[in-house]
Amino acid sequence: MKQLYIKQKVFSLSEKFTVKDQTENDVYFVEGSFLKVPKTFSIMNTTREEVAFITKKVFSFLPKFLVEVNGQEVLTIKKEFSFLKARYTIDAVGIEVQGNWWDMDFQVLQHGEVVGKVSKEWFTWGDSYKVQVFDEAMETIVIAVVVAIDCVKDDEANAATSSITTT
Repeated sequence: MKQLYIKQKVFSLSEKFTVKDQTENDVYFVEGSFLKVPKTFSIMNTTREEVAFITKKVFSFLPKFLVEVNGQEVLTIKKEFSFLKARYTIDAVGIEVQGNWWDMDFQVLQHGEVVGKVSKEWFTWGDSYKVQVFDEAMETIVIAVVVAIDCVKDDEANAATSSITTT
């Protein structure tokens, strides 16, 4: 099992952060597109090669996020039409997310087998997540899922904030 940590800086306008291992060595670099359309996140390894890419679809009735790993689309996160509470679904071939992913406490499964586990670290400055990877071949996908879900949550929080300020 490999344990990784994602910590985002609270006041970072550039939307850049790193994924570290247990000994605090950088494992992945995540760079978001600040104030660009479409909103994207690029996940790079230690040699700065892109290993995953997340894109928010622009011309979609409801928000939709596409996640690519090594150039192949592995999953889509879509907002479902709902009157009361925001509801999202994750579509992927062979990949499933179980648990409370809105609170960042979930497992990533591949064909029914747990390949990763994510939990939010509480009492930290900024968003911090502990990511346990049980299948190293799925490491990049697990990291991409965490970043994509965090992006969806951030997008939803920004939408809620803007609707409050405009009313």
